[in-house]
Amino acid sequence: MEIVTILGIALAASLATFIGGLLALKLRDKLHLVLGFSAGAVIAVAFFDLIPEALELGISFFDPATVILATAIGFFLYMVLDRTILLHTHADGDSEEAHGHTKKRGWIGAGSLSSHSFLDGFAIGLAFQASPAVGAVVAVAVLTHDFSDGINTVNMILKNGGTRKEAFHWLAVDAAAPLLGATATLFITLPASTLSLVLALFAGFFLYIGASDLLPESHHAHPKVMTTVMTLLGAGVLYTVITLAGV
Repeated sequence: MEIVTILGIALAASLATFIGGLLALKLRDKLHLVLGFSAGAVIAVAFFDLIPEALELGISFFDPATVILATAIGFFLYMVLDRTILLHTHADGDSEEAHGHTKKRGWIGAGSLSSHSFLDGFAIGLAFQASPAVGAVVAVAVLTHDFSDGINTVNMILKNGGTRKEAFHWLAVDAAAPLLGATATLFITLPASTLSLVLALFAGFFLYIGASDLLPESHHAHPKVMTTVMTLLGAGVLYTVITLAGV
C-alpha cells in the first residue's frame, strides 16, 4: 500500500510539473511576468526549501559551514559552466554560433531543473520510508514547487532561443522525473549525508539560475513595477506554502 501511495504522489507531482509548463507555453506573450514569478520561485526554493533541508539532513554529519560550502560550489560551478561551456553572450546573440550556445544554456538549465525534479521524487520516497507523516509533509511541498518547476523548465528553453516543440520535450522529461525518482527509492537507499550535499549543490545551481539568469532577463526588456511584483509574489507563494507544510 505504501508503494502505491508513493508512486501516486509522484505521479501527481509529474502532473503538477506538466500543468505548470503548459501554462508557461500558453502565456508566452506575457513571458516577462512569468519569468519574474519564476525567478522569485527558484530563489525561494533554494533559500526556504533546499538549503534548510540540506542543513537538517547533514546536521549529524557535517558542520553547517560545510553544507553552505556545497551550495557555494554549486553556484560557482554553474557560473563556470555558464561562462565557458554555455558561452552566454548578448553582444553577438544574432549569430548562428551564439544561438547554438544559447540553446545549450537552456538545455543545461532545463536539465538541472529536471534533475531537481528527480530528487523531488526521490525525497518523497525517502520521506515515506521514514514515516507516513514525514512523507505527507514533503509531498505537499514537492507538489507545490513542482508546478513552478514546470514553468521554469519551459521558460529556460524559450528564453534561450528554443522552440515550443523543444520546450514541450523538456517539459515531458521534467514531468517524468519525479515518478522516476520515487521509483528509484524502491531499489536504492541514498545516505542522508550524501543527499544533504546533493541538495545543497542544487541550491547553488538554483540561486545562480534565478539571480543571474531569470531575474535579469525578466527585467531586461520590461522594467516595470509589475515584473518586480511578480518576482516578490513568486518568492512569497513558495515561502508561504513551504512554511505551512512545515518544511
